[in-house]
Amino acid sequence: MDVQATSLPNVLVIEPEVFTDRRGSLFEAYHEARYAAAGIAGPFVQDNLLRSRGGVLRGLHFDGRGRQGKLVSVVAGEIFDVAVDLRRESPTFARWFATRLSGDNHRQIYVPPGCAHGFCVLSEVADVLYKSTTLFAPEHERGVVWNDPTIGIEWPLAEPELSERDAGLPRLQELMTR
Repeated sequence: MDVQATSLPNVLVIEPEVFTDRRGSLFEAYHEARYAAAGIAGPFVQDNLLRSRGGVLRGLHFDGRGRQGKLVSVVAGEIFDVAVDLRRESPTFARWFATRLSGDNHRQIYVPPGCAHGFCVLSEVADVLYKSTTLFAPEHERGVVWNDPTIGIEWPLAEPELSERDAGLPRLQELMTR
């Protein structure tokens, strides 16, 4: 497994070693000791699998307590996956990093606590699997609108399909004044 640092502190991209032969392929999607040694803190307490249609954008979501980390991968399809640094003390506050995750490249991204996460689907359908370091707690779930000009994410979709909730998320500036 190859772990790559990104432009945001503790946001990591993981390239697993894939073993392929004429029958197909195998890779180790998670190994607690190896991931911990690479700086990906657990424990992971919940796995979520979601399916989205092409053109859907989900996010930008974060845990209002600043405690949830996510290890994100794609089982099938392709997404443009984004992490936004919302740690006020961070030198990269309000900056973003993106990578393409797919069922073909097996790449993963670790989004640490204090960062928002979102993605848009580039394929016809995408199955996204993510491990979380805290259980889902709707009372602590927060978000920032996907097209916030302060953050300036360069999404590959101009007119994504959004949930009503995601379309109504506040801008970062509004969150900071609360």
